[in-house]
Amino acid sequence: MSLVVMKFGGTSVEDPAAISRTASIVAGRVAMGKQPVVVVSALAKVTDQLLRAASCAAHGDRTGALAISSRLRSRHRDTAAALVKDPHNSAALINLIDQKFDSLDEILRGLAAILELTPRISDLIVSYGERISSRIVTAAFCERGINAAHVDAREVIITDSQFQKAVPLDGPIEKRAAATLRPLVDEGKVPVMGGFIASNEEGITTTLGRGGSDFTGALVGGALSAEAIEIWTDVDGIMTTDPRICPDALRVKVISFEEAAELAYFGAKVLHPATILPAVKKNIPVLVLNSKNPTNEGTRIISLAPHCSSPFKSIAVKKKLSIIDVVASRMLMTHGYLKEIFTIFDKHKCPVDMVSTSEVSVSLTVDSNDKLPSIAADLSHLADVKYEGKKALVCLVGEDIRGQNGIAAQVFSAIRHINVRMISQGASEINMSFMIDEDDADEALRSLHAAFFQNPDPTVFDVEARKSPAVAS
Repeated sequence: MSLVVMKFGGTSVEDPAAISRTASIVAGRVAMGKQPVVVVSALAKVTDQLLRAASCAAHGDRTGALAISSRLRSRHRDTAAALVKDPHNSAALINLIDQKFDSLDEILRGLAAILELTPRISDLIVSYGERISSRIVTAAFCERGINAAHVDAREVIITDSQFQKAVPLDGPIEKRAAATLRPLVDEGKVPVMGGFIASNEEGITTTLGRGGSDFTGALVGGALSAEAIEIWTDVDGIMTTDPRICPDALRVKVISFEEAAELAYFGAKVLHPATILPAVKKNIPVLVLNSKNPTNEGTRIISLAPHCSSPFKSIAVKKKLSIIDVVASRMLMTHGYLKEIFTIFDKHKCPVDMVSTSEVSVSLTVDSNDKLPSIAADLSHLADVKYEGKKALVCLVGEDIRGQNGIAAQVFSAIRHINVRMISQGASEINMSFMIDEDDADEALRSLHAAFFQNPDPTVFDVEARKSPAVAS
């Protein structure tokens, strides 16, 4: 039997109907002779509501925080009751849910008293989403004849102490997976655990950052040397671009690890950017699949994708960015100038997406956030600084872009009616990126998609879907 890690996102466990579909998908894998390890997100939108409750409590609104918790308690109780009909099992599950929410309410009351929401407390509060959803899913699986066993992800996924975006520790994770998950799999059980949540080596709850359930699935897959890692979401796979903007977007049937990683980092929301890393290390295929359309073959991400006659595989856009311009003629050719600039970004833990330099200026793009005034103030000691928000980064990904004559001319001809602020085609051979105003992003995507996906390569793209309007995009 072959081990497969199956990660189900929030929309795949959002309500009793979705959880029942998920159970059927897992049962199907078992019937095929697979050994699943299941990772689940919190129920859809629960993490956002937990963060809202934490914010209310931190601002002294104890009543508002507890009201949010009460609504979440009712939602989880109702979901559990709808899924688990056996009276004894149902009562036990609902009692466990009540215990978890009693504990959460105690934390919220304490937070409303101290009025200080630390990253550590924030991680503890949001962890309740996955801690409870994984319990409900385990019980629902058992009710449907799946030999499921709940595992607290915090016993397996070990990280550093960088709360809210902790860094996994590969060695401890492999040891914990071997000790905790492998025996269950060997007994023919289906382990079920929450994604996103983890703990440091002292046992204190941490999280992997928003969207981190994908990362959990990949970490578990890597630690167990799985045959495949399946990411179940609510779309048919990686698309040529956002189908909400371009209704004729096509599913990409196969793509390389490197291309998928570029797309994930530069705005494609189907995958968490870090998901690819554990898979690359062990050369484990990653499949992006649709829990609402489980017969669709999705997108297969592998180390070396087949040659594609189309110049690009996909176009992603990352919005809510800012451009920071640093101009200092007095620093011309000064040794260590760039190092000083990047030291400031490192101090503020602010990642940079794109960099463009000249003899006297440096332009950088970063996520728009409340750190920008502080970053600009520190940079002003080195040079003149200004920054602009409401920018978008458009990223075109395909194999060997640098080796295709005239490709840049074709790209910028397609968007000649749009002002381009920055351009990058640096070290990467598979990525061409440029920065534009956020208001122009949708028009740029439509124009580029029309220019480059009129005659897609059928070996790489699902061209049949374009001929069949009944197939969901």
